[in-house]
Amino acid sequence: MPGPRILIVDDEPIVIKSAERVLKAEGYDVEGAAGGREAILKLEKGGYDLVFTDLKMPEVDGLTLIKWIRKSSQVIGIVIITGYPSQDTIKDALELGIIDYIPKPFTPSVLLDVTARAVEWTKGKKPADEKEGGEFPPAMAAELDRVIQLYKHTPGSLIPVLQRAQEIVGYLPPVVQRRIAKGLNIPVAEVHGVVSFYSIFTMKPRGDHNIRVCLGTACYVKGIEGIVSKIHEALNINIGDTTENRKFSLEGVRCLGACGLAPVMVIDQETFGAMTPKKALEIIGQYDKSGVEAAAAGNPAADLAEKEA
Repeated sequence: MPGPRILIVDDEPIVIKSAERVLKAEGYDVEGAAGGREAILKLEKGGYDLVFTDLKMPEVDGLTLIKWIRKSSQVIGIVIITGYPSQDTIKDALELGIIDYIPKPFTPSVLLDVTARAVEWTKGKKPADEKEGGEFPPAMAAELDRVIQLYKHTPGSLIPVLQRAQEIVGYLPPVVQRRIAKGLNIPVAEVHGVVSFYSIFTMKPRGDHNIRVCLGTACYVKGIEGIVSKIHEALNINIGDTTENRKFSLEGVRCLGACGLAPVMVIDQETFGAMTPKKALEIIGQYDKSGVEAAAAGNPAADLAEKEA
């Protein structure tokens, strides 16, 4: 029996082909549309459960398409895929009830993770955060709601609630933002504005260990680019990505407050200074104790020291 029917809307054929390849391999019924106009023609015939759409497209853009879907009688889950996530467009999309957001370029693991959550939406035909327990395990949902209630009547509570929510869930996807907005009785756009402004918050899933590299002037002059390049080579991720096995995430920041130690790398809460490509890989390798399992998952972190030798 085929899985949920998904329409991928993008004016870049490579995006449609990439999404089709990943999702069809998992049993999803996937079609593509080269823009909003073609998507509307296909959607008028009905039968789709999910729409993944770009925002910037000629003639009919993503927001116009989402508004058309919401005005139609069809109940369809919507996910945004875009390389240009401006705050205003994401805010508008959140208000229109998108399920989630995927930045370009996306990895197969991120696409599959978001798709799985979107499929949960289709099962109940209503936003996951409105269902009993939401998309989270019951204990996680209960803890998130407990934190919201704890801070509900405290002035300036949004940031501490977001911090705790990120600790509980791991990141802050739209469904979490909507749940917080509803619990604190504030606009979802206000929640998104804070999440997108502060670098401590993320709307993308992070790995078990978050690697932050400083891209500021002092670190740049002392060779941080070479370190980032070596991490990319070893873990096969770019800045902003997470490894396929969710072991590591890589994040670039403008300052870590340790210019005298440049170039600087932080893993979780531990700071490492005077980095070289070799030292960086050796330190990262110490955080991966899974040995053969890591290598089998396609993550070479367990063999980083050997790789550099």
